[in-house]
Amino acid sequence: MPTRILPAVGDPDAARALATLLGQLPDTEPAPPVPDSTQLVDTLARLAAESLDALPEVVLVHERIGPVPALDLVREVALRFPAVGVVLITADSGPGLLSAAMDSGARGLVSLPLGYEELAGRVQAAAQWSAGFRRHLGGAAELVAGPGGTVVTVSGAKGGVGTTLTAVQLALAARAAGRTVALVDLDLQNGDLASYLDVQFRRSAADLAAITDLSPRVLQDAVYVHETGLSLLLAPAEGERGEEVTDRAARQIVSALRGRHEVVVVDCGSRLDSANAAAVEMADTALLVTTPDVIAVRAARRTVRMWERLQVRKAETTVTLVNRHSRTTEIQPPLVQKITGTRIAAVTVPAAYKELQAVVDAGRLHELDARSTVKQALWSLAGELGLTGPPTAPAPGKQLARAGDRGSLGLRRRGGR
Repeated sequence: MPTRILPAVGDPDAARALATLLGQLPDTEPAPPVPDSTQLVDTLARLAAESLDALPEVVLVHERIGPVPALDLVREVALRFPAVGVVLITADSGPGLLSAAMDSGARGLVSLPLGYEELAGRVQAAAQWSAGFRRHLGGAAELVAGPGGTVVTVSGAKGGVGTTLTAVQLALAARAAGRTVALVDLDLQNGDLASYLDVQFRRSAADLAAITDLSPRVLQDAVYVHETGLSLLLAPAEGERGEEVTDRAARQIVSALRGRHEVVVVDCGSRLDSANAAAVEMADTALLVTTPDVIAVRAARRTVRMWERLQVRKAETTVTLVNRHSRTTEIQPPLVQKITGTRIAAVTVPAAYKELQAVVDAGRLHELDARSTVKQALWSLAGELGLTGPPTAPAPGKQLARAGDRGSLGLRRRGGR
């Protein structure tokens, strides 16, 4: 049986050179290269949903892949698809990178410029490892995809539109459906999730920022298990510590939580920084909350356009929720959809301030009455987003951003490297 190879190469010239060499390897079946990390993970998730045998034996990751950095991508593929042998293609073949790649789960390195013998040897070794691993699995298809819960980010068009309320109720709805749920506060400077849920806990996301290997024990020490059963990872009490959480740290934190929970809900607040941009980029669903007024809808459009310029997420892959909706308002969901270019959630949340005031003031948002129209709407939204049903694979093509440069905040900008 030929060895199936899936290359992930963002640079067209490098992709052509690699395809030429792969075509010369005996007993191999190379697939067309995928141009970015998102399409690679989506492709593997789709194949894993079919069967163990549908997955390629070898994945080749080029060092200049994006949007996710190469080593982070190697780690994610190795974690979520352990039956696949991952090989990193890089110009740096020194011992430092080799050690980092092995720690991330790579089965080998191929140095640039590409050489036939080295490529053939690394592919063969990774394929043999993959075959041995699959024999060990004995056809246990449920193990193929490894950890991989659903990640939903909740961002506000501007402050005060109901972002935290939405995130909390989505998480509670998923938990009530029997799912294991993590609720993360990545509004790192202004997040106040702890106050909304009556929590006093000293650990926060900032305590995980400098840790390169988030073991289950380390993660457990930083997470607060709420009385509702939600696993909470809070924002730091000292807002300035939010700067410690880089985009790389955010990716690692969200990936680690995804590996231990069926649903991860991330409150990103209304301020864009490199950490919550990374979360929005890697999310299965990015939810943008707005209210039906001119200022908020304009802010929603600015947010979507900024995400596109920074290659965080495309407008058509973003879901917008209209909060505090009324049939008498001039701005209705179809107009919001036209202005923002996003997909509008079928559910709208009514304006019902009196239902919320008591639980918000008491810091007991989880005790919102089941008869509340706001709660009913948000729990319906959880169903619409697939958070209360059986786990599902992310929809292919949820993000099609390509690699680019990073600015001073670590956000990608247009242009070459």
